[in-house]
Amino acid sequence: MYEELRSELKKRKRRITAQREMILKIFLESKGRHLGVEEVCRELLDRNIRISKATVYRAVELLVDLGFLRRLNFGDGIYRYEIVDRSEVESHQHVICRVCGKIKEINSEMVKKIVSEISEKTGYIIENHDLKFYGLCPDCKRRLSGG
Repeated sequence: MYEELRSELKKRKRRITAQREMILKIFLESKGRHLGVEEVCRELLDRNIRISKATVYRAVELLVDLGFLRRLNFGDGIYRYEIVDRSEVESHQHVICRVCGKIKEINSEMVKKIVSEISEKTGYIIENHDLKFYGLCPDCKRRLSGG
């Protein structure tokens, strides 16, 4: 993915910087977590890498514009980002715990059927969708039920 980034930056006459590559690396190593800019900054500090928050914001937004990251809004006032699988043609959905904020990705056949049905009934060609489910994760459910 680093070569794709270098190629895309070069094509758009943008500089290839170590900071941009390091920020992309953090997302690639995040194991599917949905990171906010604050978490990226914390991760950089944990690695003894000093990059200003403004630089991180600009780099993340550039990675969104270039199609390497996807901006997500889970309604809590914090934008989070995830790596875009550039080979992925289908959207995926998220289940968000309303207590701890844990986020899990899902890709369900049932949702695909719903999207297909909506397309059929409205005549729209649905190119993308953003579907979120809110509830309690198993850990919070257990904690709240006292078991």
